[in-house]
Amino acid sequence: MPTPDTLTRFLFEQAPVRGELVSLDATWREVLKHADYPPSLQILLGELMAAAALLTAILKFDGSMILQMRGNGAVKLVVVEATSARTLRATAKWDGEVPSGTLDALLGEGNFVITLDQTANGKPAYQGIVPLVGSSVAEVLEHYMQSSEQLDTQISLAANDQRAAGMLIQRLPGVETADADAWNRAGLLAATLKPEELLNLPAETILHRLFVEEDLRVFEGERVSFSCSCSRERVGDMLKMLGRDEVESVLTERGEIEVRCEFCNRMYRFDAVDAAQLFVAATPLAAPPIKH
Repeated sequence: MPTPDTLTRFLFEQAPVRGELVSLDATWREVLKHADYPPSLQILLGELMAAAALLTAILKFDGSMILQMRGNGAVKLVVVEATSARTLRATAKWDGEVPSGTLDALLGEGNFVITLDQTANGKPAYQGIVPLVGSSVAEVLEHYMQSSEQLDTQISLAANDQRAAGMLIQRLPGVETADADAWNRAGLLAATLKPEELLNLPAETILHRLFVEEDLRVFEGERVSFSCSCSRERVGDMLKMLGRDEVESVLTERGEIEVRCEFCNRMYRFDAVDAAQLFVAATPLAAPPIKH
């Protein structure tokens, strides 16, 4: 069995190719605890979550990375947030019956959005948006990496109700070797990986089966975990952005405000006293009079 909740990086010593393998176990099952996702959406969400874990190892950022797939089909939104600290959370929205089939059968027409939020560390945020091109999560991400990052990338993904897993290989930019066929050979070998192998075999076994003739350097595995960044303070900040009038209107109608986190299902409740404290705290103190 794979090592639970572990990201394993590897490097071809004699070729300009790097890669990662990830297995999400408790991390993935924690997401499934918070919503009853239809089977086909469950697979889609699990694959995107595994892909997000893989991308944390190759995209340079210090903060959070948010992957979104938005469509006009039965599935309206799929969101995964991953951090540079190797934590993950995920959620999805859908309407009515979700069909089985390819990605476009679930999402219809739409966009793939990737956001790198580094503002907490004083760095600018970055956002890339591309159309949903491809019949699978892997194909959409490969298209994004090629069109937006100009990086040749090959991705394999799989998910069931117990585990989400993935493998990524990528041609290293600006590296020339005598082995001109190395990237094509690596891609052909990686394409033989079956979903059941990805879900059920340890990283070491997968790499040995695929690349036994290659000189690989395999790095020590890194732990991956579920973590939700929601907090009462963040919800309070959101209510302050709505404004006092809007908040008081909801309180008059319902008596209290309930906000449920879509990622972890935690409920936050604010009554009239709580709301008043928010806006008292947000009101700047009057400047003292100037004495002459």
